[in-house]
Amino acid sequence: MQFQKFFKDYNKSIFDLLDKFDTNLIDQSVKIIDECRKKGGKVYIVGNGGSSSMASHVSVDFTKVARVPSETFNNSNLITCFANDYGHDNWVSEAIKAYTNEKDMLILISSSGTSNNIVNAASYCNDKNIPLITLSGFKSDNPLTKLGNVNMHVESDSYNFIEMSHHIILVAIVDIFAQKLV
Repeated sequence: MQFQKFFKDYNKSIFDLLDKFDTNLIDQSVKIIDECRKKGGKVYIVGNGGSSSMASHVSVDFTKVARVPSETFNNSNLITCFANDYGHDNWVSEAIKAYTNEKDMLILISSSGTSNNIVNAASYCNDKNIPLITLSGFKSDNPLTKLGNVNMHVESDSYNFIEMSHHIILVAIVDIFAQKLV
């Protein structure tokens, strides 16, 4: 069986999503990240599941390739400790309280935009005036789309299309810094 058509259609679907994406949000995100970098802060990136893996990849690239200090909360000891002590819905907010300072910022990723731990963390960032970029998908009115300084939404019902689009958006931002376009 040959899957060339499937692959070409798959590729085109992701291209079409990114082609419709509001690139002004890239400019706004770069500005927030650059302000954080200039203050000597860190970019913390958090997601669940595949978005957590993406957060790790992008965080390493920010630090190594772009020289923008970045970290994640992807330590299983931290996650299980904070989830046990504060509940799964609150572990990210509690990690933000424990690890960040006034110079830092957050990038929160939730494909659905409804993950309680991510939405609660975004609300915490709002309450504490922590600069925040969100990435989500599925419904355009999901809770996460209202909580960031910049809210990037990918209009799709497919987890893989959303996650791949988020990944491309984030590594493009990394490359803007890596290529010293800022």
